[in-house]
Amino acid sequence: MDFNPCLKHQLIRKTVSEFAESEIKPHVSLLDKESRFPQEIVEKMKPLNFFGLQVPKKYGGAGLDTISYAIAIEELSKVCAALGLCVTVHNSVGIFPILKFGTKEQKKRFVPAMAAGESIGAFCLTEANAGSDAGGVETNAVEDENGFILNGTKIFVTNGGVCGTILVFAVSEDANKNNIANVFIVEKDRDGFLVGEIEDLCGMRANPVSSLFFEDCWVPKKNLLGKMGQGIKIGLTALDTGRIGIAAQALGIAQAAFESSVSYAKERQQFNKPLSKFQTIQNYLADMATKIEASRLLLYKAAACKDSGKPFSAEASMAKLYCSSTAKEVTDVAVQIHGGYGYSKEYDVERYFRDAKVTQIYEGTSEVQKMVIARSILSQPK
Repeated sequence: MDFNPCLKHQLIRKTVSEFAESEIKPHVSLLDKESRFPQEIVEKMKPLNFFGLQVPKKYGGAGLDTISYAIAIEELSKVCAALGLCVTVHNSVGIFPILKFGTKEQKKRFVPAMAAGESIGAFCLTEANAGSDAGGVETNAVEDENGFILNGTKIFVTNGGVCGTILVFAVSEDANKNNIANVFIVEKDRDGFLVGEIEDLCGMRANPVSSLFFEDCWVPKKNLLGKMGQGIKIGLTALDTGRIGIAAQALGIAQAAFESSVSYAKERQQFNKPLSKFQTIQNYLADMATKIEASRLLLYKAAACKDSGKPFSAEASMAKLYCSSTAKEVTDVAVQIHGGYGYSKEYDVERYFRDAKVTQIYEGTSEVQKMVIARSILSQPK
């Protein structure tokens, strides 16, 4: 295995990092404070293909491999995790299921606008009584002569406030009156589709997370993604892909907190010497660096498995589990190293600390990741 990044990956990291530092970083603190989605920055991101990172070029995307994609999300999230969240959710659980399960007509109709960033994607699974338990979904889709009528409420929808193309997880009755899960593509201008208020969250405050309401929202049969009853399969496949992106996002947050801690430890003087001269601080930094490096290797392994066409569900869950845990632990220690300043909004580590926690929750909680990993282990032949 070659651990040296190729020229392409180096270039992607440099390009995304330079854009994030120059165009996003000056505004991040205010965006977080105001809980505001930066549409003006998004406009600058569109021509750079941030919204079509892994979309084939024939649909207007960049056609990148998954490691390149992970690098882009990591570098973006180092500066603004909320924008990193927007981009990874849009690309992974927004576009990818359409590319994987959609018809030629659906790909032609929806993907180019999404790849261009003109229509932001969202995936709607979570409900008041259904989060980790996907089988508890209550949103229903009743079939009529020409389509389906959707009724239900989705909560905590990432990109909810700005989404244009929404994948909705809903249950229907088959010919035998059994409930089956389906996924529907819903456009934002459909009658009966309503966006709720933006959530006032602890972290990721520049991402417009909201509830979405479907009240007798009719969609044509051509908007059914995949075949009838494929909802669970589509959902699990989408989440496997999404977990790679969230792992990359968590890694970016951890890397940013680590770099801030190294810089602060070198500058901050206590007892007539910099903090970096104290062995306790050195131990903190050594542990942080080791966990970050281990996280990156797990992430790249999952990405490489996906690119090679191998099963990657367990690898994606391992990466997501470990990267999110690392982000939480590293940002916690970063605040500790900064002392009182770390608890002040004057320093970025306070935001990293708040942003990190949710990476252990969305796209499947840490407990769910362990279930996926254990299931993979126990299903292997002796």
